[in-house]
Amino acid sequence: MPSSHTLDRVGVAFDDHRLIDHAGLLLPATLAAHLGLRELVDRHVDLGAAPGRAHAGDKLLTLVASALAGGDCIDDADALRAGGTEGVLGHRVKAASTLGTFLRSFRWGHVRQLDAVSRRLLARAWAAGAGPGAEPCTIDLDSTICETYGLSKEGGAHHTYTHVRGYHPLLAVAAGTGDVLHTRLRGGNANSGRGAGSFLSETVERVRDAGATGELTLRADSGFYSHAVVAAARTRRVRFSITIRQSPATRRLIEAIPEHAWTPIPYWLDGGADVAETTYTPFAPAQDAAPVRLIVRRVRPAPGSQLALFATYDYHAFITDRDGDTRTLEAGHRRHAEIENAIRDLKYGVGLNHLPSGKFGANGAWLAVQVLAHNLARWTARIGLGAGIVTTKTLRRRLFSLPGRLTRSARRLTLHLPARWPWAVGFAAALNRLRALPPPLYEP
Repeated sequence: MPSSHTLDRVGVAFDDHRLIDHAGLLLPATLAAHLGLRELVDRHVDLGAAPGRAHAGDKLLTLVASALAGGDCIDDADALRAGGTEGVLGHRVKAASTLGTFLRSFRWGHVRQLDAVSRRLLARAWAAGAGPGAEPCTIDLDSTICETYGLSKEGGAHHTYTHVRGYHPLLAVAAGTGDVLHTRLRGGNANSGRGAGSFLSETVERVRDAGATGELTLRADSGFYSHAVVAAARTRRVRFSITIRQSPATRRLIEAIPEHAWTPIPYWLDGGADVAETTYTPFAPAQDAAPVRLIVRRVRPAPGSQLALFATYDYHAFITDRDGDTRTLEAGHRRHAEIENAIRDLKYGVGLNHLPSGKFGANGAWLAVQVLAHNLARWTARIGLGAGIVTTKTLRRRLFSLPGRLTRSARRLTLHLPARWPWAVGFAAALNRLRALPPPLYEP
């Protein structure tokens, strides 16, 4: 049995210029190239006379690759400059100091330019096979808190409703795939629904432009229960399923539902739950107020809880204009919670857990970068592997973080990867599928 002291005799030398730490980044880099990401950035992002204006495409691709490699701050991008990593990325890797200057050059108008890049890339990816096409598409709307630290983090970093200091971005996510359809960075003191009506309209427009022709449905929690959101959904011909904030009037309406109208459903709590529905006209007496279905779930409070001392049931209600069975609609509405998986992937799969700058525009650009990285990972799995939802951390562990060695012979580059790698077959198949994608049709 070898002695542990044998390890003390292993020498270390950082001298191989052909080694690659994240050789599997070849997969999302190939997809990004076939979708024309660098071309989109160079065409649509114009920083004017700002010091970070040059080579915007290479800089953004470096930030995206760093996020996919697990970097959650600007300095982490320097790891991509080691060895032969640049050879599998297809672009010049920029230094972290250069990337910092690039991000700090962004103002809000420039962030909107980058948002236009995300919009066009979504359309290209969906056209390449990642989109819903004529199938129904559900849009989950939510917000999240991005906590910040340090007195230098100004420009929108305020105390949030959770009493922590940070930002409060809006997110729209495609249910079932986790694609981030739209984002908007907001100050930490913004409530959940601020600007949600216009945000929804923008989201629907980009989803339609991306090629979704089927029925659209909005799902949201009570933070987005507002006349503006419902009006935007109706104007855009989007079905909706939105949790309501219960008032004394709605509580009386719910308690008036007769006992025979309640139907038992399977539920994770002991004793299950019941559902029923009635008709409700939200936002009356607004001119466009119209009756909708009010679907209610009731559960018995946990024995011994404070709520159990005062109420027989705990009620959860939402409004919807969708057709279908009450139980089916209620179960579908509960699946809105799946958006938390996408938010978790943004924060801990890529780098949204950290907003790097004291400038609001720089943090807006950082948010856009993380969304691009997140979506590229999802599309790599869906188009390349033919898989459903695979987290970025799983893709990184199995595919992206492959060690490799890049060699050149007779004008041919060869990427040597570990023998007996458990996911080698999937990697090779994905690479072939991504390389077979046609080049994008560049928009004027």
